[in-house]
Formats: sequence, structure tokens, C-alpha cells
Amino acid sequence: MGFFLFLSPLLHAEPPKHEIRGVWLTTIYGLDWPSSPARTEQEQIGQQNELCEILDKLYLANFNTVFIQVRLRGDVIYRSAIEPASQVFSGKYGVSPGYDPLTFAIEEYHKRGIACHAWVVTFPVGSDQVVRQQGKQSIVKRRPELCKKHMGEWYLDPGMPGTTDYILSLTREIVSNYNIDGVHFDYIRYPDKADRFPDKATHTKYGKKVNPADWRRNNINQLVARIHDTVREIKPWVQVSSAPLGKYNRIEQNPNAGWTAFETVHQDPKAWIIQEKHDMIVPMMYYQHNDFYPFVDNWIENAGNRLVVPGLGAYRMEAEEADWELSDITTQIEYSRQAGASGTTFFRTANILNNTKGIYDELVNNYYKYPAHLVPMPWIDDTIPPSPKEIKAERKGDELKITWEAVSDISDEHTYTVYYSLKDDIRTESPTNILATGIRGTELYLPVSDTAEMGFTFSVTASSRSYIESAPSPETFYYLSKYIK
Repeated sequence: MGFFLFLSPLLHAEPPKHEIRGVWLTTIYGLDWPSSPARTEQEQIGQQNELCEILDKLYLANFNTVFIQVRLRGDVIYRSAIEPASQVFSGKYGVSPGYDPLTFAIEEYHKRGIACHAWVVTFPVGSDQVVRQQGKQSIVKRRPELCKKHMGEWYLDPGMPGTTDYILSLTREIVSNYNIDGVHFDYIRYPDKADRFPDKATHTKYGKKVNPADWRRNNINQLVARIHDTVREIKPWVQVSSAPLGKYNRIEQNPNAGWTAFETVHQDPKAWIIQEKHDMIVPMMYYQHNDFYPFVDNWIENAGNRLVVPGLGAYRMEAEEADWELSDITTQIEYSRQAGASGTTFFRTANILNNTKGIYDELVNNYYKYPAHLVPMPWIDDTIPPSPKEIKAERKGDELKITWEAVSDISDEHTYTVYYSLKDDIRTESPTNILATGIRGTELYLPVSDTAEMGFTFSVTASSRSYIESAPSPETFYYLSKYIK
């Protein structure tokens, strides 16, 4: 990847150096990617190019995290021995598009310094139509004892012990076989109108006289704990997160909040944090005003030292949705920063890249003007990496090649952040001096002008898989000139 050198004036309020800037990349129905199935080699290349264009735009806007939907409704976008391939990529369930979309996505994310989190839809497994189309491959056909039909849709029953084992088998498959940075669970809850969910027989068999609400919450809690422990056993650095409902519970500031995670759908993310079974909470906060601000505070108050990253409803700016103004979103970014959140994530990718009401331009020119280093997670591993040795700069035609030595022989154990300054010293605590971050590798090519006459100071740091950053390397000064001096 090439990085352009430029110097921009400071914003009135300097953005944070450490921040998660994420999007949910939705594959179901091809909402974000792919726009059409691939039945030929040319169409496969078209799908791949389409993703690269999406990631290039996200990279240019300084996004650093993408949650890619890898399990949809009992079907997946990767090579699985458990569930069928999604029809979204090939046009037919159980048929590969000719490449592994998840492998391809991870490689392209990492080329751009973007973290890849595998987004798993946990309990919903589709409508009757989906079950028919999947045929014998459907979990409803293969394991009918685990499935319940509720309000016209099929779900895995969280109260069945076999359900937990099944979700864990999928988790093991993804984490073991793919170089992901995190695994992220959506719909890890009971469905809408949970009080009508047909699990009376399951409760009678396994509930042991516990009231249904507490029993259901405990079912989810046990699953979350086992997911976390399984991931830590396989790859300790892979982060575990989820997207609960946007309102954790009913609070004094808004006692009539309505739909909440704890009371309505039996999620208890506070317990997941207390039990240290989660690294990050990404609540779906697609609300405004008093349905948003006090609940951000509530999440942060209940999150201990774990990360809270509010999910913002960029789709709500669409005229056919709620017709929000751009300021409704940007004010939520500002509030989340001031309240102590660790960043924000947007639903969906297309709303950002389509520049709905100018959101992409606003991020590029203002809120995400500079790159941001990912937020440290010392509870995963607090080891400080060694500092890289002195960075080297060499003119190669119309590019400046910057290189440094790796601090480890293990591939992907560390990423790198390159800092620069047009002055003699570099403020590594400021995002305005970050040239690029999340770099996997030990070189960077910068397009340069033949007519420029200026001096640059460079330095580089190494970061661990838990985003702990080393001390900077010794600084290197390079004078860019048309002539050799």
C-alpha cells in the first residue's frame, strides 16, 4: 500500500490517538458485499475487486476495524466442515464461489492495516424458505432437537446443552483455521418477544426450578464463558466481543426505555465483563437523544476495564428509515469520545461508503482525519514489545522506501506504526504524527514529488497482538530534494 505525505492543520479538538473505528460489513443478501454471486472465474475476480474497492475507501478514511459477517443463517462464507457455504457468493447453498471469501478478506484487510473480526450470527438459522433451500444441509434438518420455530423463524434453542456445543464447534473451526483478530457474536440472545419462545419443555428438563428469565440469562452467560475460554485456549490473542442490544437495562434517567438487553432478551453483558469473559462490547445503539446518551454512560459504568464501542445507526440517515441528519451521527461520535468510549462502529458499511448525507466526507475531513492506533488490551497480554532499530529511508525513483528490522521472527506477532514530522522532533503521543499504523511487514513506500524540497523525521514502533506499543525507534532525518545533497 502507498501512503501520501501531507501535513494538515490540527482540528480544534485533537482526536484520540487510540480509537476503534469500525464498520459492520454485511454479507447476508449481499447488502454490503458481494453485490452479486460468482459463477465464473471472471465473476470471482469481480467479487474480489469489489471488496478491495470497499477496503480502499475505508482505509483512506482511516478506519481500522471491520466486522465481517461470516455466519448468516446457518450458512457460512468460509470453508466449513460443519455448515454449508452461503448462496450469497456462488448462487447456491453448499457451493463454493471458487475461492475462500474469508481468507481473501483477511489478507486484504491486513494489507491495509485493518483488523478483521469474524462476525457470527449466533442463534437464528433462517425462515422456512431458507431451511427448504438448504435442504439436508440445514441445521434444522440435521439437528432438529436443537431447533425451535418462533414467530415464523427458526432458532437454535439456547437452553439445549447441545446448542452450546454446536456454537463452540463453529467457533473452534473459525479461530483455528483463520488468521482473524477477533470473533464477534451477534444475536447472542433470545429473540424478540422472548417470553413466547417455545422452550417450556427445555426449561422443565434443564431449568431446575430457576425462574425462566434468570435461567435464560444463565444459558447465555454459560455459552459466552465457554466461547471465551475456547478462544483463549486456541489463540490467546484473538479478541472476543459481541453486539448486544443498545440499551443494557432500564435506568433512572430513562425508566421507560422499552426494549433492553437484560430485561427483554435475557442478555447480561455486565456479567460477561465481571467474569472476564469478554474483551469488548459493541452495543447496537441505533437511537437518538435520551435513548442514546444516558445509555452510553450506563455501558461505560458497567464495563470495568473492558472496551465499550457504541454501534451507531448510519442507516438511520436514509430517508426510508428515520431520515436522521448528519449531525445526529456526528454528535454521537463526539459524545462517545467525551464519555470515555473506546471508539465507534457503524451499521452499515454501505451507508458510510455511499456518503449518506455526507458522512464519509465528514469522517475523512474531520473526525477521522488522522490514523488511529488500536486500543491496548493489557488483560490479554501486557508485554511491551522491543523497540525497532533505526528506521532507514531511501529514494527509489518517484517513491521513498522506508524500512526497518522486524522485532520478532514470528509472522504477525507484531504490527508497526510509522511516525513522521516536518520538524526535528516527533510527538508519538499525537495522531497528527502517525503516517500509517497496523502495518504487517517492515517496509513502506511513499509517493513523493520531484519538485519537493523538505525535511522529514521518521520513527517506528512495534505493537503486540494486544496493541501494546513499544518505545519508538531512534529518529531518522531525511531531506527530500530533486538533487543529491
